[in-house]
Amino acid sequence: MQTEHERGAAPAPPPRGRRGRRTVLVASALIVVAAVAVVGALGLGGDGAEDGSSAPPRSGSTVPVTRATLTERTTVDGQLGYGTEIPLPVKSTGTVTWLPAEGRTVERGGTLLRVDDRPVVLLYGTLPMYRDLGPTAGTRQGTRQDAGTEGDAQDKGDQGRTDDTSGAPAPSGSPTPGGAGAGAGETRGTLRGMDVLQFESNLAALGYTGFTVDEKFTDLTARAVKRWQTSLGLPRTGTVGVGDVVYSAGKVRIGHAGVRLGSAVTEDVLTYTGTSRKVVVNASAAEDSWAVRGAAVTVGLPDGTSVKGEVASVGKKATAPEEGGGDGGSGAPTVPVTITIKDQKAVGRLESAPVTVEYVGRERADVLTVPVAALVALAEGGHGLETADGRFVAVKTGLFADGRVEVSGSAVREGMKVRIPE
Repeated sequence: MQTEHERGAAPAPPPRGRRGRRTVLVASALIVVAAVAVVGALGLGGDGAEDGSSAPPRSGSTVPVTRATLTERTTVDGQLGYGTEIPLPVKSTGTVTWLPAEGRTVERGGTLLRVDDRPVVLLYGTLPMYRDLGPTAGTRQGTRQDAGTEGDAQDKGDQGRTDDTSGAPAPSGSPTPGGAGAGAGETRGTLRGMDVLQFESNLAALGYTGFTVDEKFTDLTARAVKRWQTSLGLPRTGTVGVGDVVYSAGKVRIGHAGVRLGSAVTEDVLTYTGTSRKVVVNASAAEDSWAVRGAAVTVGLPDGTSVKGEVASVGKKATAPEEGGGDGGSGAPTVPVTITIKDQKAVGRLESAPVTVEYVGRERADVLTVPVAALVALAEGGHGLETADGRFVAVKTGLFADGRVEVSGSAVREGMKVRIPE
């Protein structure tokens, strides 16, 4: 009897599933190899980075870690102008008969307006005009006419002793109006005070001399006042009324008029500002630490140029912006910050315009830095840098400024080459 082999029957097939298991094993091995390669390329291989092993160099430029000072700069919006308009403290009473044009500059001795056809003159000082100034302490605004009559007579009698043009005092030995014990031109009722000193300083600065600039309003002062009054077309009284002058810290720029010609003088008859252009920023009250008096800033003008500025004042009262304002209606409280510009010529002819103000916030000196683009996110969290040989080192980031970032860590050193990923 023949066996199946002798009959030429086909050999039995191998057990089912053996070939399938071999295919699965090969595929699994390929996946493991690929995973190891990926881990090595990312620098996550644990001890591999410690013993110096690395993945093949990858494409991308390299830059050195450098030591530098990083400065954080912030830009906010501001408004260029002459500042807030302030009412002139005019104390004259009567009818407004002349007003200056808006934007006009008035200097010491110039006319601010005319009331009852009398000029109100600008003088420099910080003490307001609060009383009439004359040769005797009893002088008051209601007695100017009487004082003028008596003063004219006295002035005519003095013409032989005083040069009415130069205002030089009478020669020594001449009779003294106040009698024995009184100084030159001084009487027993001489008006004294700091307001007298302030006025006499202005009178002398305008060229009307012949008296001693001090705190005493003497007859010699009155004679100089008469010459000044003549130049203004006023009666020669020798007395200055409380409404005849207005004091300011310097020359002024006329703002808008609050009344029309022919109207009575009111508190808001005329406003003024300084003559220097400045910038006002409504700074966030929560982020105004930069706004310190004397702090340097950079003002960006509409034409792309920039000028240096300095914080002059910071408001002490925070206000919430109106709804629909430039802040998007957030309602965040703001404080006004005034910035002065020393180089007024650099501003050109601009009188009003929106500008930007750049200020320095935080600053980190002598720190290690790299371009922000060199940072990579690590799988385990945080940031790292890729070295030129393909390793990844973890770093701690600090200040970001000017496209660079402060980095620190035990594996980071100055001059080390790091890769910027493509």
